[in-house]
Amino acid sequence: MNPDRRPLIAANWKMHKTLAEAISFVESIQRETGPCSDREVLIGPPFTALKAIRDNLKQQGYSLGAQNCHWEEKGAYTGEISPLMLKDLGCAYVIVGHSERRQLFGETDETVRLKTAAVIKAGMAPVVCVGEVLGEREGGKTFEVVGRQVEGALGGLSAEQMDGVVIAYEPVWAIGTGRTATPGQAQEVHAYIRARISSLFNKAVEKNVRILYGGSVKPSNIDALMAEPDIDGALVGGASLEVGSFKSLVQFNV
Repeated sequence: MNPDRRPLIAANWKMHKTLAEAISFVESIQRETGPCSDREVLIGPPFTALKAIRDNLKQQGYSLGAQNCHWEEKGAYTGEISPLMLKDLGCAYVIVGHSERRQLFGETDETVRLKTAAVIKAGMAPVVCVGEVLGEREGGKTFEVVGRQVEGALGGLSAEQMDGVVIAYEPVWAIGTGRTATPGQAQEVHAYIRARISSLFNKAVEKNVRILYGGSVKPSNIDALMAEPDIDGALVGGASLEVGSFKSLVQFNV
């Protein structure tokens, strides 16, 4: 963790929690953690709970994010949500390109690029997810795959547009499997991503961009992950669904 970059702990609830459960969670986590001045906490609920959580996020340091969006501002796209709608609901962030979206719903580097640009245009910050599957890791293709995804998502952006953009490295083989990249493995890829961003933009962007780790993050490994110099936070799935475990992540120690 670099002290120049404010750590970000992000909860991706995926398709979990009713409205009542979502409200109960955010009330409890804020009551138990209090305001966060030296770190940022992002809650990414289902679309159905966005407004209710917006109305109940009252502590300093808490932000609202959506899990996905379309790249068009409006149109005949049944079942989709536009960036402008999410901005109107009070979202500060939108997760784009999550591996589940890529694997289960056919998203590509091109659609991730379109969504990334649309989120920025709407005045929010994208959390751009990248990561390799197990076969790619074992085949020595991690850097090739991650580099392609980073370049694909950020293509066409200016250095100024990168202000606020967040990258999340999520090795697909570690998501929901209980397997976790070691802090050293995660740091190696984070350092590569940062260097790749420097080559795409400049040193200032490289220094300022926050890169999160995701993939079976839990209270037992958060401190070791956050001790690495290029890991600026975590994108958390399962461990973000219970107040106790998420509180431990939010209150990590380095």
